[in-house]
Amino acid sequence: MGREIVIGLVGKPSSGKSTTLNSLTDANAKVGAFPFTTIDPNKATGYLEIDCACKRFNKQDKCKPNYGYCRNGKRGVPMMLLDVAGLVPNAHLGRGLGNKFLGDLTEADCLIHIVDASGTTDAEGKATRGYDPLNDIEWLQNEIFEWIMGNLKERWGSVVRKHVGTKQTTLETLRQQLGGYVANTKLIAQALDIIPNLPPLQDWDDEMLGNVVRAFMQVKFPTVLSLNKMDHPDSDKNVSKIILKYPKSKAVLCSSITEVFLRKLVAQNFIKYDPGTEFVDTKEDLPDDASLKPLDEKLKNRIENIRDLVLYRFGSTGVVQLLQAAAELLQLVPVYPVRNIHNFTGNSGDFVFRDCLLVKKGTPVISVARKIMGDVTIAAIEGVGGIRIGEEDTVDVGKNDILSFKLVPGSRN
Repeated sequence: MGREIVIGLVGKPSSGKSTTLNSLTDANAKVGAFPFTTIDPNKATGYLEIDCACKRFNKQDKCKPNYGYCRNGKRGVPMMLLDVAGLVPNAHLGRGLGNKFLGDLTEADCLIHIVDASGTTDAEGKATRGYDPLNDIEWLQNEIFEWIMGNLKERWGSVVRKHVGTKQTTLETLRQQLGGYVANTKLIAQALDIIPNLPPLQDWDDEMLGNVVRAFMQVKFPTVLSLNKMDHPDSDKNVSKIILKYPKSKAVLCSSITEVFLRKLVAQNFIKYDPGTEFVDTKEDLPDDASLKPLDEKLKNRIENIRDLVLYRFGSTGVVQLLQAAAELLQLVPVYPVRNIHNFTGNSGDFVFRDCLLVKKGTPVISVARKIMGDVTIAAIEGVGGIRIGEEDTVDVGKNDILSFKLVPGSRN
């Protein structure tokens, strides 16, 4: 199946990381078995919400995924989440769980940095008022930078000597030095392309080496900023400062504790709630719904406050949008492999679009086939309507995203 996409969650103590993780991993409904063969203690399954292909063909009633869920055309596609622990100042020097923290980061394809936008917790996560959360963002980037830069500088003299002596390309030398961060040649080449007029590697000074490290961080650790506790009165000014300082960063306003609370009320049949939206309905709103229980005054007031301070003001709690933002950063496209390209069913039964996987936009369809089935011989690839698709044709949103693979008889072991 190839390597799964991994989203790393980072955040200092009391920033809301655990609450965010809980809200991302609770699908609030029975879901299919997990697609991941091993889940380590610090890994969990989250659900990326997308518009399912079943909606395109008005087959919502027949959609029953093998993994995740589909509710009226809203599909939850499983994603691997990594809870990166040990976020303390000077982690790159080995403080706290620093070595484990930085080592875990290498597994991640994208980071979600949970930032306490209220400024009510200091750098160590202790209660305070007026703390500037910009410090947390700058600190995380600096820790990663110092870690990679320190590792390179420690042996840079011998790296340059070998580079000159063996007449390697800059790309090959850097692949050997940065491959340990789970970075392939293509990713390192993307980083080098960011830097204009790159001089020969043997002529790099500390400043140029630093520029290369920052370019590498940009492609290796793309980061979504989760500006948490957005409903706190001090958050507005801090959010403005952060967005002004990092205008190109993907930032999502969040209240993860509100999301967890709403989902708890759903489970207790007090409300109907559509995650990722502003819509919450109570017994007062839906008096004919026999499944809903009436609210007491205390719960009524809490719901009204949530509507006013979070849902109506921001449009949602922001939690569903976090994984969507990560998927956008990584340019992920949902692809649906089906056995029957005409009715979109799988191996058995009449359920449609049983499987969905996430691949990078622009991936050749033959690579999708390899990811699903391994090294087999493909006789033909068909798209919607039975149209033949070339092996090197690429996938995009709504293009070559529903595929049927015909194998040469006897090619599968």
